[in-house]
Amino acid sequence: MTDSTGTAVPTPNEDALERRFADFGTFGEALDYAARGKRGLNFHDPRGTLERVYPFAELREDALAMARRLVAAGIAPGDRVALIAETNPQFAALFCGCIYAGAWPVPLPLPTTFGGAGGYTSQLTVQLSSCDPKVLFYPEEIARLVHDAAEARSVEAIAWEDFATRDAPDCALPELAPDDICYLQYSSGSTRFPHGVAVTHASLLNNLRGHGLGMKLEAQDRCVSWLPWYHDMGLVGCLLSVIANQVSTDYLKTEHFARRPLAWLDMISRNPGTTLSYSPTFGYDICARRISSQSSVSERFDLSRWRVAGNGADMIRPDVMQNFVNAFTEAGFRASAFTPSYGLAEATLAVTIMPPGEGIRVELVEEERLSGSARDLSRPARYRAIVNCGKPVIDMEVEIRGEDGTERADHQIGKVWCRGPSVMHSYFRDPEATDACMVAKENGDVWLDTGDMGYMADGYLFIVGRAKDMIIINGKNHWPQDIEWAVEQLPGFNHGDIAAFAIETEDGAEAPAVLVHCRVSDPDERRKLHNQIRDKVQSVTGTPCVVELVPPRTLPRTSSGKLSRAKAKKLYLAGEIAPFDLAA
Repeated sequence: MTDSTGTAVPTPNEDALERRFADFGTFGEALDYAARGKRGLNFHDPRGTLERVYPFAELREDALAMARRLVAAGIAPGDRVALIAETNPQFAALFCGCIYAGAWPVPLPLPTTFGGAGGYTSQLTVQLSSCDPKVLFYPEEIARLVHDAAEARSVEAIAWEDFATRDAPDCALPELAPDDICYLQYSSGSTRFPHGVAVTHASLLNNLRGHGLGMKLEAQDRCVSWLPWYHDMGLVGCLLSVIANQVSTDYLKTEHFARRPLAWLDMISRNPGTTLSYSPTFGYDICARRISSQSSVSERFDLSRWRVAGNGADMIRPDVMQNFVNAFTEAGFRASAFTPSYGLAEATLAVTIMPPGEGIRVELVEEERLSGSARDLSRPARYRAIVNCGKPVIDMEVEIRGEDGTERADHQIGKVWCRGPSVMHSYFRDPEATDACMVAKENGDVWLDTGDMGYMADGYLFIVGRAKDMIIINGKNHWPQDIEWAVEQLPGFNHGDIAAFAIETEDGAEAPAVLVHCRVSDPDERRKLHNQIRDKVQSVTGTPCVVELVPPRTLPRTSSGKLSRAKAKKLYLAGEIAPFDLAA
């Protein structure tokens, strides 16, 4: 789409086509309907300049051609098709083409900076083994890394640039049904023991409907996203949802955001009518930090139209959100735009969404109540701000359950269980893992045990943390977030610089261990910093701890950008994270 001067024109915000909130039988029907309008996807370069306009009508045409190529290549309904998920039109067309062909697309991550080529190839090999695909499609620039993994699993690997040039002969495409599997989604932490979530068309569309209604989509809404398409928030929330709910969207690649985070806010400012954009906490954090040295906020940015600033995929930090408000109020950003949410791949995406306009609401909760421990009355009470993550989306039920499975009342902390049409079908070929989290109640109803801890209050969900991350020392429970946040209060640390977990000491007892990114080069200053961190952690836990200073960018993250405590612990114990030698 171009204007009279040949300049690319983005797809419009508003459309004569009446908006439908994902009320379709299959995702193919959703794309068929969106293609009747003028809205679509828009892809931008690292500086936010529009490179490719991709209306839904063109996406549908390309997807159908891809479906015919897949059939001609011998891909049958139910076959898995692995796709390296780069943010571009080719991936979108291939993903939707797999769906039209009845195959199951499996989005897999691009390489990241951590772990190097060997780490990426190893992760990809494990995920290919899990999903057992018929073919793997990839962008040409990572051919060597992909071929190593494909050869290890005897999977045919094809560059999508080559596949797109093949003939697309006419053929009959299968009739899709709501209960058919639509795609497989790996959770962001799925590396060594991956769990592929099998998502049906019915589950997907129910969640997308809840997404659209929960955000109260309006006729003129427009979305901007830098989130990766191999993670559920990026794939479901910012690609599949905008198709099924017919929302024009502008994309910045994740790697481009990583290099120039403020390009995200530039795009929101420049693109007329942008009202929707999501990010984990760290995205808001890095933007607030980058702008702190600049004085031209009001001249450079216009964030006044941003009405849904979604926040999810990680623990939501009220202090970080406040820093963002402080940094960008002059640009018109309103704190009420923040829209906390809670979700997971096993529920397709969204479980709860804060009603738009209510902003971030917190409750101060004693740390002892969070951990279930008795408070030491000789010490002053400590509190943590717990963020309200909103109300359940349409058709979703949420309950808090104790260890014995009994339901807990408001403000009582326990495991978060949920049930609804968008809860997963199963983990692919993993009945043991499926049975472990899909729990039958006394009346036979099956609920998803999310593994997260939280509590309900007046219909709103408050998330406390992951049950498996709990650190238990001398019978007392500690949340790693509390330890990490305490260390972050020391000068010079950023969100994500600290990983806390439990390790076994030489005498067989457990002790808290803290890995900390260190940017100090002077040996004496390092030792001083080490002692400060040790004292801070001991003041929180009441017990001696192990503190290791490690080089910046050492701590591993999941594909969605979250700190991976489990992987950090594994790498540390294996000697693959090398701390600084303080004796030197």
